[in-house]
Amino acid sequence: MPFFSRREPEEEVAPEPHTEEPRKRGLLGSLRGDPSPPPSSSTYSSGSPNRTSTERSSRGGGLLHKFGGSTNEQLDPSIVQARQRVQSAEIAEREADRALALARREVKDAREEARRLELEAKEEARRAKIKQYHAKEVSKRGKALGRHDI
Repeated sequence: MPFFSRREPEEEVAPEPHTEEPRKRGLLGSLRGDPSPPPSSSTYSSGSPNRTSTERSSRGGGLLHKFGGSTNEQLDPSIVQARQRVQSAEIAEREADRALALARREVKDAREEARRLELEAKEEARRAKIKQYHAKEVSKRGKALGRHDI
């Protein structure tokens, strides 16, 4: 008998059924059961009776999903309120940008109009000088008249 040999009774191992694991997708490797889940749509109010926003969320992957969900129902109310304030601030910034662009256009138009009026006034002054010169010439010629004492 060999000194270091060991013999155990053989057990029959039943093969496990092969189940395919879901594939990892995306840069962060989010798991999804369905390749293209339909996005769900939920509506929430921002506190103002006139303002309603629609938020789209999809089941499954995403960075927020990995850290405990991304729907408003699962988040703390202070987080939801902060998000809404940030969104309304972003909207206000976009409106301010539009207003600034409009104001800049109005200033540009006003300056162009002032320049145009200035050029028009200069042209009228030039014409008035010419007219004055010709009127003086006619007046001189008129003064020479009257030799016959009429």
